[in-house]
Amino acid sequence: MSRAPTYSSLTSPSNTTRRPRDSLELASLASTTPTSSHASRSSSPSGISSSRKISLSGEDPLSPSNPAGSTPQRPLTHSRSFSVTSAFDFASNLFPLSTTAAGYTSIGAAQNNGLDLVDGGNLEKHKSITYLNGLSLIVGLIIGSGIFSSPAQITTNAGSPGASLLVWLVAGILAWTGAASYAELGGAIPLNGGAQVYLSKIFGDLFGFLFTWSSVFVLKPGSAAIIAIIFGEYIVRAFSPNSTSTPNTSPSIIWIEKGISLLALTLVALLNCLSTKLATRMGDGFMFFKFFALLSIAITGLIVAVTGRTLTSFTPNQDWKTTSWFAGTNTNASNWAVALYAGLWAFDGWDNTNFVLGEFCNPGRDLPRVIHTAMPLVILSYLLATLSYTLVLPDKIIASSNTIAVTFGARVFGPIGSLVLALMVSASCFGALNATTFTSGRLVYAAGKEGYLPSVFGTVGMPGSDPKPLRLRSNSNNNTDSSFGSKITAKLLVDDIFFTPITAVVFNSLLTALYILTGSFQALITFYGVAGYSFYFLTVLGLIVLRIKEPHLERPYRTWISTPIIFCCVSLFLLSRAVFARPFQTLVVLVFVGAGVPVWWVWVRGEDGRGGEAREWRFWKRWGRR
Repeated sequence: MSRAPTYSSLTSPSNTTRRPRDSLELASLASTTPTSSHASRSSSPSGISSSRKISLSGEDPLSPSNPAGSTPQRPLTHSRSFSVTSAFDFASNLFPLSTTAAGYTSIGAAQNNGLDLVDGGNLEKHKSITYLNGLSLIVGLIIGSGIFSSPAQITTNAGSPGASLLVWLVAGILAWTGAASYAELGGAIPLNGGAQVYLSKIFGDLFGFLFTWSSVFVLKPGSAAIIAIIFGEYIVRAFSPNSTSTPNTSPSIIWIEKGISLLALTLVALLNCLSTKLATRMGDGFMFFKFFALLSIAITGLIVAVTGRTLTSFTPNQDWKTTSWFAGTNTNASNWAVALYAGLWAFDGWDNTNFVLGEFCNPGRDLPRVIHTAMPLVILSYLLATLSYTLVLPDKIIASSNTIAVTFGARVFGPIGSLVLALMVSASCFGALNATTFTSGRLVYAAGKEGYLPSVFGTVGMPGSDPKPLRLRSNSNNNTDSSFGSKITAKLLVDDIFFTPITAVVFNSLLTALYILTGSFQALITFYGVAGYSFYFLTVLGLIVLRIKEPHLERPYRTWISTPIIFCCVSLFLLSRAVFARPFQTLVVLVFVGAGVPVWWVWVRGEDGRGGEAREWRFWKRWGRR
C-alpha cells in the first residue's frame, strides 16, 4: 500500500503553517452534540457513522477564532499518515475540535483538570480516568464472582486438581493475549465503545451493531445479573445458620437473594449516576480489597497445608500428598472446552477499559500499562487461591459447591470464618458490579451516539438538562474555613456531579434487573461463551486486518503478531467444541444474533444524506425527544 498524504499536505485558508492534525485525534476530541438539524448517515461501511460525523462539520478548528487552532504549548511533532481510501476514510472537511477554556490537547497528552467548567455534554472531552482508575476497572471486574463460583465447573470438567490448575493458567494466558490485542486497537482507535467502535470501523456498521445488539441486551446485563445474584447468595449464606451445607433452594430463600441483588444493583446505579469520580475511586478501593482477600485465602491455605491444623474439627485434605495431581483427568475435548469457558468467565473483564478509553487522560501510554499490570497479577492471585482450595478441601466438596469461599472459611475457622469470607466475597462482587455498571453505561452511551440506540441514550446528565458538570472543590487557600465533611465530599466527587450518562446507566440497570428476576446462571454462561467469544474473535481478527489495510496508522502500542493469531485459533477451537457440546444453546445464540440483522436493516442502515434524512434517523430522533 502506498503511503498516503498526511495532514501536513492539507492547507487551511487561514493558516498554512499550523501543526498537522491526525484524523483520529479530531474524531476523538470533537463534540458529538449536533449543531444542525440534519442528521445523515454514511453509506460507506468504513466511514465514520453516526452523530459523531455530524458534529465534525460544525466548526473549523483551524480558524483563528478557535483557541484550539494553535497554542504555544503545542510544538510541532510528527504527523500521522492515513490512506484516503482506507477504513478511516475521513473527508477533507472533517476538522472540528471542541472549544474549551484550555484549548486543544492531543491524544496521549496529560489533561488539565483544573478548569472551572467543561463545555458540552460529551464524555470524551471530559477526560478524568487515570492509570489507577483503569487498573481498578479491569481488576475490579475480573476479580468478582468467577474465582468463587467457577471452581466447581472447572473441577468437574477437568477431572483432577492438576488439570484444574492448568485450565486456570491457560484461561488466564488466553485472556491476556486478547487483552494485549485490545491494547493495540485501543491505542489506534482511542474512542469510547470498545469492540463496537473497532468492528464498525474495520468491518462495517453491521458488525458493530450486532455486537451492540448482543452486548447491550444480553452479554453486559446478563453478566452483571450473575454477579449480583452471587452477591445476594453470599450475603444470605453469611447469615444462614447452616452456611456450610448445600445452598437452600426454597422459593423464599431464592427471592430473598434476588431482593438483595436488586438492592445492590440499585445502589451501584445511583452511585454511577451521581459521579464518575466517585465510581472510579470506589473501584480503586475495591481493587486493593480484592487482592487482600485473595492473598488472605492463599496464605491461610498454605499455613493449613504445612501445619495440618484448623481451628475446627475438620481434617484438611490429604489426597494431594498421596495421589497424583493429574489422576482422573478428563480426556474428552468437549469437557475441556466447557472447563475453559468457565475459566474464561472468571477472567472476563479484560476488555473493560476499552469501553471508556475516550475518557482516559493518557490512553496511548496508560492502556498497555494497565493491561500488562493487571493480567499477571490476576493470574497469579487466581492460581494461589485455587491451590489453597485444593490443599484444604477434597475435590468432591470443590466440585459440588458454588460458594467455595464460604465452605473454605467454615472448614478452617468455623462459623466466624464462614461469615468473614462470605462478607469478603460479597464485597468483591459489589466492586465487580460497580465496574461492569460503569463500563456498560458507556457502551450504551456510545451506541446512542452512533445511532444504534435511541439518541436519548447518548446524552449526558438528566434528559433535557444542561449537560455541564457541577464542581465541588475545597478552597486550597482557605482550608481552615472548610469543614472536614466538605473536604471529603470535594475529594471524592471533584468536578463531575451528574455529568454521567444517566439514561444509559438506568437502561442497563433495568435490563440487569430483568435478568436477575428471570435469568439462568448456566444459560447465561453458555451464551457468553458462544456470543462473547465470537465477537472477541472478530475484533482480534480485525487487528490483523487493520495492520494490512492501515500499515501507516500510528499505534502507540504494538503487540507481537503471534498474540492475535493464538487468540483467534483458540477462540475458534472453543466455539467449534461448543457447537457439539451445547448444540441447542448455540442455536439459540445464533438465532438471537441473526435477529439483529433485520433490526439493523430496518432501523439503522440509511443512505448518505442525498435526499434528506434517512427514515431510521428520523425514527431515532423522534424517539429520543420523547
